[in-house]
Amino acid sequence: MLRKFLKLIGPVLPAICFLVPALAFPAQAAQENYVGMVYFTGIGCLGCENVGSLVVEQLPREYPDLVVIEYEIYGQEQNALVFDEYASAYHTEYKIPLIIFSQAQHATGHLTIANNARGIIDELDSNKCPLIDSSAQDFNDLDITSLPGYPMIWHQEKVLIKTGPTGDSELLKSLLTANNPADILKDAEFEIIEPIAVAIPGGNVEFDNGILIDDWIFQWDGEGIGTPPPEPEPTPTPTPTPEPEPTPTPAPTPTPAPEPTKPTLTLAKVLSLAVVDAINPCAFAVLLLMLTTILAYNPGNRRSILLAGLAFVSSVFVMYFLYGLVIIKFFQVVEALAPAKFWLFKGLGVAAITFGVLNIRDFIRYKPGRLGTEMPLLMRPKVKKIIYGITSTKGAFITGLLVTFFLLPCTIGPYVIAAGILSVFDMVENVPILLLYNLIFILPMLGIVGGVYLGLGRVHDIYLWKERNIGKLHLVAGTVILGLGIAMLLGLV
Repeated sequence: MLRKFLKLIGPVLPAICFLVPALAFPAQAAQENYVGMVYFTGIGCLGCENVGSLVVEQLPREYPDLVVIEYEIYGQEQNALVFDEYASAYHTEYKIPLIIFSQAQHATGHLTIANNARGIIDELDSNKCPLIDSSAQDFNDLDITSLPGYPMIWHQEKVLIKTGPTGDSELLKSLLTANNPADILKDAEFEIIEPIAVAIPGGNVEFDNGILIDDWIFQWDGEGIGTPPPEPEPTPTPTPTPEPEPTPTPAPTPTPAPEPTKPTLTLAKVLSLAVVDAINPCAFAVLLLMLTTILAYNPGNRRSILLAGLAFVSSVFVMYFLYGLVIIKFFQVVEALAPAKFWLFKGLGVAAITFGVLNIRDFIRYKPGRLGTEMPLLMRPKVKKIIYGITSTKGAFITGLLVTFFLLPCTIGPYVIAAGILSVFDMVENVPILLLYNLIFILPMLGIVGGVYLGLGRVHDIYLWKERNIGKLHLVAGTVILGLGIAMLLGLV
């Protein structure tokens, strides 16, 4: 009998074996191939502002299978630690914005991301989510509640925001990937909330609907879920006077993401520092000494003064521009340690206040050669010896390159602060601002060279004017940089 039964069902047995698992586990049969990506950004990062909307809004709409796990590292200290671990595990630059697909595929910097993100995604039919230990896991199998730090997970026009440790990973993933989240929520416990504006660098992302489910905020666009079902009526008591209904416990209010820190007045701050640097008596003194030397070798030859002066000023411009690039790069390396960014900016404010006070001190009681505001006295004989060797335009240029090193102690203060402010930009964006800074820095020197060439004043007269007004120059510089430092420390700029 058994043999006849097996003979009858034998032809259809393979079909049964195929259908039963599909019927028993329909969710698994419908699994999709997702492209997982981890994204590091920061509110207040200027480069991040250029790609924030691209990564979390445009790309998820263009690529329906894309899942973006975002970590904001400036406002979330734990996320900064996660960034450090990822950068080490995937051998990336310590710089944001950063997107990671795998060990071999990642991109740093807003220009690289804007130019290459779509190309990388186009090459991928699927991609496991890169994890903090350099392993990877398919999004279908990923326990998102175990993700370190406080990520935001973006998919199409939906977002999950982690605010604590508890949550049902499978339910949360179903909400994120469902076409109609309301269907998933029929039997779930949740609280309807007013959708919060999700802060991204340079703006906010608004949503139509929002709920709080365990320690996660889920928000999405499109069809909502109406009002929550009414709570059951309390059982009436037999007493004539009914008990008042208990006051419902208010739903916990989710903590909104921090408002983006807008990089206000960046150019104004940098240009103010350039003006302070430009009226530094130290640079004037070196230039006047050089012009005096040229006059001694070429008496009455104004053309020689013009060419030598321009060569000297040009070399100062070139060297200070290169110094600026190096200092900015140093700050960018430090800023990669994300928790240091806040303290770095405050430290620059303190430094500005210090330089301001030192300059005002020199107005109240001037003493030549004080460190921080003028060239130290022990350096001056060496500088004079170098300058006295100038006999030609070529010599003036070479001397300018050498003398910039000796000028640093008295001119580096405002420049370091400006470089720290500019360090939030990509290096390509820094170049025009740095060129403008150094152009302002050399303008008074160009004015002195032009005035001497045109006969508007003698070198000796300009030197005497500088000596008479050296205290006032320190006062102007000190007042400007002190005010800027206080504003930076108080967060006003």
